[in-house]
Amino acid sequence: MLRILSKLPKNKFKLIENVVTQKRYIRGLPRQKEVLRILPNQNGEQPDEVEMARKELAELTGGMDLEQLKQMLKPSKAGTKLALTLKQKNQQQEVQHSVEEKLPLQPTYNLAAYVNKSELLQGFIKLGVDLSSFEKRKGLPEFVLKLDLEKDVHPRLLFLQDQGVAAEHFGELITKNPLIFKVELDDMQTRVNYLESKKFTKKQIQRILTLNPYWIMFSTRRVDKRLGYFQKEFALSGDDVRFLSSKQPRLITYNMQHIQDATFCIREEMGFNKEEIKVLLLSKPRLWMLKPDDLVERFAYAHQEMKLSHEMLLQQPEILASREFRLRERHEFLKMLGRAQYDPQKDMYISPKIMVEGNNFHFVRKIAKSDMETFELFLKSR
Repeated sequence: MLRILSKLPKNKFKLIENVVTQKRYIRGLPRQKEVLRILPNQNGEQPDEVEMARKELAELTGGMDLEQLKQMLKPSKAGTKLALTLKQKNQQQEVQHSVEEKLPLQPTYNLAAYVNKSELLQGFIKLGVDLSSFEKRKGLPEFVLKLDLEKDVHPRLLFLQDQGVAAEHFGELITKNPLIFKVELDDMQTRVNYLESKKFTKKQIQRILTLNPYWIMFSTRRVDKRLGYFQKEFALSGDDVRFLSSKQPRLITYNMQHIQDATFCIREEMGFNKEEIKVLLLSKPRLWMLKPDDLVERFAYAHQEMKLSHEMLLQQPEILASREFRLRERHEFLKMLGRAQYDPQKDMYISPKIMVEGNNFHFVRKIAKSDMETFELFLKSR
């Protein structure tokens, strides 16, 4: 090779040197276009420049032609889509972080963490108060932690005790309504005085305050308005009002719209007349706190499937207080045994009231006179 090069003229030697230099340059910068000086072949003909370019490209790219190089460099749709998705996700995360930084931190309370340091909370636990119930209601943890045991709690508990509320009920009472410690003692006394002025007995007042912790929070004007509504709507006497208030104290402070809806349901959809509604109210006032739709469903099954008349339902309203699926389950089992007989004038009479009382074992053994294995097989076959 050296001998051949030494025989070349000086100008042609420089030409070859230039070609080598350009080739090395192209290897370093493959994307940059360079004009190559081409040596003539042995016949003196000028080589095909396109063919030479292809050879150079193949050498630089490891044997690839122009089309293969284009396909390799062309961006795929999947890659483009992935890049756009990642970009959108990053933008969403930036927006979310920006919003979270602007939102104020919400305080969270776990009252159990304060028990060791709080004499008040320790006292509540001893009374049987469920502290976790406060955490589920907004603002209550803060209110409870600010209470003073001597100034806020003891005086009100002593007041309730003076009205006959037993200390064993304090835990449940506070759990249901810790806001009772927000009521002024003078207001509490005024509300008890009102009941006394309406001839409520001490036993009735004791029952009202024990069973309905919210009653003491209602002003005398509100309570008077509620009692007036029940007296007028259901034609109750003074004794009837006092009896109803002590039998089911929660009803008096219950949602008025719900009570009106229940009354409409019992009168219009279930077909009880005014006098019957009064009897039903005084015997089973809890019916007015049930969902009207559930009440109609129970009545429909008892009246249409079990063939219980309005009169029988008035005598045994517990049927309407029992869930429909339980009525259906027990009635069908008695029917299978041939014992679904609810007419007191006939043999093998079964009281509908007793039928819905107790657990399944009691019902099967005492009422249906059967065994649990038979009852369980019946339930599986339904």
